[in-house]
Amino acid sequence: MNDAERKARHERLWRADHRHLWHPFTQMQDWLADEPLIVDAAEGVHLVDTLGRRYLDGVSSLWCNVHGHRVPEIDEAIRVQLEEVAHSTLLGLASTASIACAEAVAAIVPRGLTRVFFSDAGATAVEIALKMAFQHHQLRGDPQRNEFIALRGGYHGDTIGAVSLGGIDLFHRIFKPLLFGVHRAPQPYCYRCPLGKTLPGCGMACAGEVERIFEERKGKIAALVLEPVMQGADGMIAQPPGYVRRMRELCDRHGALLVCDEVATGFGRTGTMFAVEQEGVVPDILTIAKGITGGYLPLAATVTTEAVFESFLGPYEEQKTFFHGHTYAGNPLACAAATASIRLFHDRRVIEGLPAKIAALARALAPAARMAHVGDVRQRGLMVGIELVRDRTTKEEYAYALRAGHQVIQEARRLGAILRPLGNVVVLMPPLAMTEAQLEALAGVALASIEKVTARL
Repeated sequence: MNDAERKARHERLWRADHRHLWHPFTQMQDWLADEPLIVDAAEGVHLVDTLGRRYLDGVSSLWCNVHGHRVPEIDEAIRVQLEEVAHSTLLGLASTASIACAEAVAAIVPRGLTRVFFSDAGATAVEIALKMAFQHHQLRGDPQRNEFIALRGGYHGDTIGAVSLGGIDLFHRIFKPLLFGVHRAPQPYCYRCPLGKTLPGCGMACAGEVERIFEERKGKIAALVLEPVMQGADGMIAQPPGYVRRMRELCDRHGALLVCDEVATGFGRTGTMFAVEQEGVVPDILTIAKGITGGYLPLAATVTTEAVFESFLGPYEEQKTFFHGHTYAGNPLACAAATASIRLFHDRRVIEGLPAKIAALARALAPAARMAHVGDVRQRGLMVGIELVRDRTTKEEYAYALRAGHQVIQEARRLGAILRPLGNVVVLMPPLAMTEAQLEALAGVALASIEKVTARL
C-alpha cells in the first residue's frame, strides 16, 4: 500500500469512527473535533497506526498487555484451541481449557487461594466477590454482616456494584441514586494526605480510620475491599509500606473478609506476581483480570479460599448455590491464551527479570524530581504516576479545563509513545516485556513531553 492509499484508507476509517463509535471515558464532542489515532497493527511492544507510524505501547493497551503483541506462544495456543472448540458453557458442563486454566491460576496465586470462578472483566470479578462475601456470611448464620468498607479514590469497575465500591467522584457521583451505601475510609495518599498528616510521624493514621469504622460497625462488616499497594485509576496512588498488612490484621480481628482487587496490580505489575505478596498477605478473595491472558482476550477470575467455597456447599434443597454466572465464563479461547501466558512467566523468568527493569525505569524518571511542574512521582514496579502541579511549593493543581495531562499525552504521541492521563497525572504502565532501553526511551518521551507542555501552560 502506497502513502496515498494508506492516507485514503485512514480517512475512510476516521469518518466511519466519527459516524458510529462511542468511545469509553471520552468526551465525544472533543473526539469528533479531532483526527483520531487509529491502531492498525502491533509488533512486540509497539503499536502501528493506519498511517504506518510506530509507538511504544506505554500503557500496555490499558494495563493488560504483558509479554508484548503477537507473541508466538499465545498466538499458537489460540490457534490450537480454535481447532477444538471456540466456546462452551460452564453452567452444568466442564471444559478442558477452563480446567487447565484454573489449575494454572491456582498454581500462581498466593498459597491458600484454591477456588477459581471465571467471568469476563475486572468489574464482573468484583461483582462476584461482593456477592460471594455477602452470601458467605448469610450462609454461615451471620446475616447482620451485610456492609462493606472501601477506600476513597478506589476504582473497581463500572458495573453498579463495582461503582458502589468506587470512590472517584468524577466517575461515580452522577450515579449515586443507583448505588448501595458503603463505608468510605480515607485514601492513603501521602502526597496529599486527606488527614493533613505526614509519614512516618502519622503512625499511618489512615489505617487507624479503617479500624475506627470496624469498631463503630462491630459485627456488621462483611468485607473490606481494596486495591493493594497501588490505587490505579485515581492517579497511581501508592500506599505506604505495611498498609495492606494492617488491613489483613483488621479483617482478622473483626471477622470480616479481605477482598483484594488485583485487576490492575496483578501479573507482575508491581514487581511481584501479585501485589499482596510484598506484604505476605493472603486475601480471602482475590479478583484478577487484565493481564491474565497477556492482553489477548477478555477473561477474569474471582479466586477464593476453601473456607469461602465451603460456605456454599449443602444439599440441593437448601439452595446454598451461588446463583451467578456469565455466558462466556471460562471461554476456551481466552483460557487457552491465559494458560499460555502464565506458562511464559515461568519459561521466560519474567518476574526474576523485573528488578533490573524497575531500577532502570526509576533511574530514567529521576530527573522528574527537579522539574518545575512535577509534584510527585509514584512508582511501584512498572506502575508509574507522574503528578503535574502548577506550583510545587503549594501543590496547586492545574485547572481541569486546561487538560494538562491530555496535552502531555498528545505531545508524547508526536514523539512516538502512547501514554494515558488521569487528570493531572501522567501514567506509564508498560508491558513487562519492554527492555531496559525501551523503558528508558519511554521515560524520556514522558519527561520531554511534560517539559514542553508545562512550559506553555
